[in-house]
Amino acid sequence: MAGVPHDQPPPPRGGIGLKSQHFGACLDAAERGVGPSFVEVHPQNFMMEGGPMHDWLGALRDALPVSFHSVGLSMGDPGGLDEPELERLAILCDRYAPALVSDHLSWSSLGGEKVPDLLPLPMTDETLDHFAAQVGRVQDRLGRPMLIENPSRMTAFRMDAYDEVDFLHALARRAGCGLLVDVNNVLVSQINLGIDAFAYVDAIDGSLVGEIHVAGHSVATYDDGTSLAVDDHGSPVSEECWSLLDRLVSRIGPRPVLVERDNAVPSFEDLMAEATRANAILAQEVARVA
Repeated sequence: MAGVPHDQPPPPRGGIGLKSQHFGACLDAAERGVGPSFVEVHPQNFMMEGGPMHDWLGALRDALPVSFHSVGLSMGDPGGLDEPELERLAILCDRYAPALVSDHLSWSSLGGEKVPDLLPLPMTDETLDHFAAQVGRVQDRLGRPMLIENPSRMTAFRMDAYDEVDFLHALARRAGCGLLVDVNNVLVSQINLGIDAFAYVDAIDGSLVGEIHVAGHSVATYDDGTSLAVDDHGSPVSEECWSLLDRLVSRIGPRPVLVERDNAVPSFEDLMAEATRANAILAQEVARVA
């Protein structure tokens, strides 16, 4: 089996978020040439020195591009990012040379205490200065640019001074990072905050986008008629999400598209069916501009 170049981004095709129950099926499919175009893992699940998880990841990395999607750097923490976590991530990057490295516009720790969530930040000049500095520290340590994902928000802040897309653009240009556009997160924010999802993706600077995510979410409706969307990655990609993906790539062109599923994880075949649907949308755009 030919090795995968370690210094190239994933192809602009569909990939899947890889779960341990799919290691064997994914490796078998990759060896037969029918697997996903790339896989993405949370590096926090591999921050140990050895063991079978590393054996599997090494075998998969030899067969497919692997992207690291971090959930633990907490770059929005007022005290600065999690330095021990960054060191563990750097060791993993040296070991596997992932095709992409990404994290979130969020914080998840305060005073050394971690919370099991990716919490939103106020979009102010102070936040921009702080977050750009943290991204710079990560990129300097890893020796490579990273991607920052737009948040799924349940709330906005009264002190917000930026539109979210404008904030992400300013961050990318100041820190020299790229953007990971999660179109499901845009839909979640549309439900919770009333933003216009189409206007959001229409405003994104495609030159900054290195990857796209699609996923499912849940919606709770309360007795007073209000609704709350939760970015739980626990259901198939919605039709609204596929439509938003189509709209985005028709404007900015094909990018690597990842299908995320973290809860109620389906079979490998079901995930591959969604990656195949992403491929169809991307192929349609390639044919249109050919």
